[in-house]
Amino acid sequence: MASFEPGHLHIHREPLNGRDFGYDIKIDYQVVQDPKEGKSMQFDMHGQINRKDFKDSFTLPKDVAFNFAHDAFQIAVKHGMPKNADIRPMHGYYDQMYADVMAQLNHKPGDPINLDHLD
Repeated sequence: MASFEPGHLHIHREPLNGRDFGYDIKIDYQVVQDPKEGKSMQFDMHGQINRKDFKDSFTLPKDVAFNFAHDAFQIAVKHGMPKNADIRPMHGYYDQMYADVMAQLNHKPGDPINLDHLD
């Protein structure tokens, strides 16, 4: 199960059996002005992974905010998501979120990327 509205993504998966994993993750995001990086996107994640509560946040500068799914997945793994979790069924929702993030940041294809942000 998943739902998307601008500024918010909610993904949910019930475990299929006792050895399976489940999650209920909410990602809220908004444009912020970072004193060092300028226009950026703040992502706040919270919910449960394998029935354990978690809360975490990250901020990405405008030029690399397109990479939010990578950072969000790394945070989910840090809080108990299996590294080999298949989240491809959520791809359409991530596409909607990607389009919204890029629109909110007024980021266009071909805009320059600061290579220092790709570490």
